[in-house]
Amino acid sequence: MKCIMRLRRFEAADMSVVLLRAFACSAGVHFDPIRYALGSSSPALASSSSPFRSDSASWETPCSVFSRLYSSFPTGQPVETEVAASSSGSFYDPDQSEEEAEGYEDVINSAPLEAAPEMDVRTVVDVLREPTRGMPEKKAALEQCGIAPTSALVVEVLSRVRNDWEAAFTFFLWAGKQPLYSHGVREYHSMISILAKMRKFDTAWALINEMRGPGDRPSMVTPHTLQIMIRRYCAVHDVGRAVNAFYSHKKYGLEAGMDEFQGLLSALCRYKNVEDAEHLIFCNRNVFPLNTKSFNIILNGWCNVVVRPWDGERIWKLMSKRGVSHDVVSYASMASCYSKMNSLNTVLKLFNRMKENGISPDRKVYNAVIHALAKGKHIKEAMNLIKTMEANGIVPNIVTYNSLVKPLCKARRLDEAREVFDDMLQRGLQPTVCTFNAFLRILKTSQEIFELLEKMRNMRCPPNYDTYIMLIRKFCRWRQLDDAFGLWREMSENGLSPDRSSYIVLIHGLFFNGKLEEANKFYEEMKSKQFLPEPKTDKMLQAWISGKAAAAATTTAEWDAMENQSDFTPSNKNVSREFSQEKYFLRKPETRRVVREQGYSFWK
Repeated sequence: MKCIMRLRRFEAADMSVVLLRAFACSAGVHFDPIRYALGSSSPALASSSSPFRSDSASWETPCSVFSRLYSSFPTGQPVETEVAASSSGSFYDPDQSEEEAEGYEDVINSAPLEAAPEMDVRTVVDVLREPTRGMPEKKAALEQCGIAPTSALVVEVLSRVRNDWEAAFTFFLWAGKQPLYSHGVREYHSMISILAKMRKFDTAWALINEMRGPGDRPSMVTPHTLQIMIRRYCAVHDVGRAVNAFYSHKKYGLEAGMDEFQGLLSALCRYKNVEDAEHLIFCNRNVFPLNTKSFNIILNGWCNVVVRPWDGERIWKLMSKRGVSHDVVSYASMASCYSKMNSLNTVLKLFNRMKENGISPDRKVYNAVIHALAKGKHIKEAMNLIKTMEANGIVPNIVTYNSLVKPLCKARRLDEAREVFDDMLQRGLQPTVCTFNAFLRILKTSQEIFELLEKMRNMRCPPNYDTYIMLIRKFCRWRQLDDAFGLWREMSENGLSPDRSSYIVLIHGLFFNGKLEEANKFYEEMKSKQFLPEPKTDKMLQAWISGKAAAAATTTAEWDAMENQSDFTPSNKNVSREFSQEKYFLRKPETRRVVREQGYSFWK
């Protein structure tokens, strides 16, 4: 039977998917939301031996380099141009920051704005971050601050408070009501991205409907608007709603073409829903014909995101079976995958086979081979390959040098890594945060770390979330909590409001250093911002709170009993004192024994 994608209304399937999923769980059968959402003629409810599961195992295929495979950008090109291309089926970039990968940076996909006055931005951000004020008080303070919103101001403020959706939404609503100002596409996209990341999907859809505008007013909804929602649904593995968001192109008067379909595939693969993405391309092959780019997105998913080379090889063979040609991107994916698996011989065989087939290696292929050589400790050969690149007219970029720096740092060959770093600077290449993070991981003293952080600032390469999380964890392991708290404050001052991962790392660090009260305080603060609780952290803190309460009850009852005794003998006093000291340790849980697990000390 043909599986043709039917464009349907977003609202029609939401509750049905939930109910069918619940029914399937109770009946002990498998529910495939993709089959249901696509309106496939094959059953949505199936046993574990469904045709999709067995067929997928018999399909035949690879993996990715260190930059977007279908979007090659010269060094220094604005992020907004790069991001715009990524919305239509580009590939996950391992050198991306988490924020870029999650899509917040994607909201900036129009011409650059003039910078907002820093003083105005700080004033508004300070109002929104004031912990003692509720949202009504913050709104009143915004009215009194005397600052007129502009597009640049709104985008910058939302960027700095993006991990506090309530504060961001309060500011967004306030700004929208000010005279001589109205939100544009960029501001809406910023707010929608924040809401969707915090799983406030209904509110995000309400803003999208608001963008459509009443009456004859032109709609501001673009394919990128829907792509934000698709990515966030994929991030929480709600594939059915991601597909429904794709269907909503028709609802908003937009055409869902091949680029939009490949954007859906790319979002699914980026968040490890690769099997669903693979099913989609075959289920919809009559509407969106199979082509090299669609297959390469699936290759990238199997090989670069979930790193399963056997599935990559299966897709590779299936491409040949279906008459779909392999291109330079396909080879780059395979080479990168085997580079990750430390299979240098396979990488070199692919490299040679590619040239035998008349396909000229591009920068991405060279980068993958250089990385494999560097990981295999063949630094001289990797440097020679860089010279070969240049001889062939391909200029090495920052990813090329990162492919050398990272393995060298991991192998603790710091002097050689510094030589590569200096060579990179002499070529006029600007180091990225990933470059500095590789060095920061292996530094052994706080002085070296802070010197390198200062160098990052001087080179206009500020630390990102990954940097702060890594260093806070490192300082907690070193028991240098003052430095950890200093970085925590600096993170907020630099416009990076703490996210869930930041909180969890700090809480674990405090817990394992015996600062249980502080750990619990930050955990409550994290939950008050409506970040999802972390099960392991929750279990540890609940155990401590229960033990603390039990200790308080035990010692209170013990002292009451002692006070009621009127005839203590010296021997009785000694026994009582001994018993008291034995129990009194419960008031000081930080003196309990510890065990080691994953580099931290867990209370026993």
